[in-house]
Amino acid sequence: MSDEQNGLFASVDALLEQAAAPDALPVPAERKRLREAAGLSQDQVANALNVRRETVTGWEAGRTEPRPPRRAAYIRLLDGLADRFPASEPFPDSAPRPGARLSVVSQSQASTSCFAPAADTAVPARSPVTTHRPMAQTTAVPPSDARFANGPLAVVDGDGSAYCTGGLVLDCPLTDLPTLVEWALREAHLGAARLHRSGKDADPLIVLTASAVQRLGLPAVLEDRRGLRLPDDHPVIKQLTKSHWKLTKRGFGPWARVYRTSDGARRQCVQFAVVPWGALDTRSWGTAHQMEPAELARLLGTYATRVLTPCGSTAVTGLELMTALRPPTRAVKDPAGGGWVSAPMPGSLTEAVECAPPEAPDGHPAVAALYPRFHQRTPDQVLDEEAYQWARPLTDAECTKPYVVGIDVNMAFAAAANRLTVGLSAPVHVHRPAFDAKLPGSWLVDLSHIRLDERLPSPFTPHGERPTGPAWYATPTVAYAVELGHPVTPLEAYLRYEHGPYLDAWYTRLRDAYITTMADLGVTPGMPEEQFLAAMAIHQQTDPVLAAVLSAVKASVKGSIGKLRERARSGGWRPGEVWPALARPTWRPDIRAAVIASARTNMHRKMLKLAHHADLYPVAILSDCAVYASDGPSPLDFLPYKDGKPLPGGFRLGVSPGMVKHEGTQSVLWAEGLLEEYGPDVNIARHIKTGTVSGQDEGE
Repeated sequence: MSDEQNGLFASVDALLEQAAAPDALPVPAERKRLREAAGLSQDQVANALNVRRETVTGWEAGRTEPRPPRRAAYIRLLDGLADRFPASEPFPDSAPRPGARLSVVSQSQASTSCFAPAADTAVPARSPVTTHRPMAQTTAVPPSDARFANGPLAVVDGDGSAYCTGGLVLDCPLTDLPTLVEWALREAHLGAARLHRSGKDADPLIVLTASAVQRLGLPAVLEDRRGLRLPDDHPVIKQLTKSHWKLTKRGFGPWARVYRTSDGARRQCVQFAVVPWGALDTRSWGTAHQMEPAELARLLGTYATRVLTPCGSTAVTGLELMTALRPPTRAVKDPAGGGWVSAPMPGSLTEAVECAPPEAPDGHPAVAALYPRFHQRTPDQVLDEEAYQWARPLTDAECTKPYVVGIDVNMAFAAAANRLTVGLSAPVHVHRPAFDAKLPGSWLVDLSHIRLDERLPSPFTPHGERPTGPAWYATPTVAYAVELGHPVTPLEAYLRYEHGPYLDAWYTRLRDAYITTMADLGVTPGMPEEQFLAAMAIHQQTDPVLAAVLSAVKASVKGSIGKLRERARSGGWRPGEVWPALARPTWRPDIRAAVIASARTNMHRKMLKLAHHADLYPVAILSDCAVYASDGPSPLDFLPYKDGKPLPGGFRLGVSPGMVKHEGTQSVLWAEGLLEEYGPDVNIARHIKTGTVSGQDEGE
């Protein structure tokens, strides 16, 4: 056969494959669902198919379609995932879709329908049987699992109304707490399906308002402010005990779990959030504690749908999201007995491991074993990877400019976690190792020989001063030193040879929650920069409920990264003793250090780009906020452009994680006045947003 004929046949084969494409490939949304259900990142799929991550993004967004020969391989992957993660069964056509817009029904229909009539029709008297009442003309996406037909949670008010997602209101019993628990498990159809096939479904969440607390016989204010729990002899606790319900070790407080021992495969557990006891922290949830029940249900339901059903503070929930997306174990066939047994999940944090001594915080048993109690560890004894807190005096040229303008990196820690390789196993101590940027760990190395312009902070310390000798660094920091062209010779290291992109799925879900919520508030990717700045100036006033969702999403990122190195709490703990958080597989100070190091070096990389190509230098930095002197009040007045586009590799205005927004603008006279009044230790980046000195971080 001639080469020409071979070529023609190949072209025909390609056409045949393209002709079969619509039936062979699932829709873009299903492609994404299958990948996320398996806990796979876009990078993993891209590596398997030998394409760029952006290519996989295009396939899942429907902008592009895979072409031969990768098309067949991609179809094979999706078919395999579809077998393992089938889509949940839709609602029967005859059944009403909970949360959907409710239509007006007649009075005669109202007596038999499970849905009550619309607002302009008389509502029948409440009966002991659970009824559904329309709350508002709100359309919501129907749940895909009939077990949780009424959504993940209910906000219970004192009149017995349970406000659910999608504008649904149920009648619930408020005679006592055990009866309410039984209702939540047997009748309410509350909860949420697992995010990973090897994970667990989310328990129903019951949110109690102040009036519901009063009806149930609970105190209006929690008197035990240290333990944050009801006393064990409280009548409500006795009611639960008498009904054979149990509480976790934290007891019944602002966040509580009431459960019974699992009945076979059925989990019997209800979560409670008590609003008047401070369950919804204002730093994370804004004014949620002041919202009406319907608004609160919308707020928490939106967060639960986009992130996870709240199970504590946003920090606790963000950490739980990591486990929900990458469970520690999975079910496998026992080759000996043939049954199903639990086994570690590849790519997950499967068990608690000891941290390396430099990674341990003060008070940790590993630190107590090495140093006296009040010993102040030096850089060669402790890993100090923290966010920037740096400022410098303005130069004469900068003082001639009228403004200082702050820009803030969106979701900086989340962006730093994207595609970050982290350790999954215990550390191995190695002397004189060769540096490997692909190997996560902590390295003792001397970077004091690296000198940069004094108008830039050092990328190797949180305070921005140049190191003075050997110090411990996470892999991203040492890798950045190599990227800058400097030799590194580690003296020793604690390395983790089992590693992977553990945080990729966590980043993707939080990124999508952030982008979706911002879009609801009128800020979308790809907006012209002037429109973006204008939309950002008013987005917080667009919808208070969604603004609170946005705040909670951002707090989930920062809080959960902090929880990776949760410190011991008060209550009898002494330095050198273990504390409960150490028993978690997700207590990983090394992962926290790697994320923060990545965020800090990412920021320095962009600042260095502006310095080299536009002679622009920051005057202050606080975590993810950088302040520059400017001729105008807008970031557009100083951010450099090349060929009409933002400088490649520099700061770029936009809504996506890693891009920047306007943080605030003040006059140079204001900055000079602050420096004169408070001295060189004041950081104007801390106060650039409001212009007032409050002593608190005003950043994101």
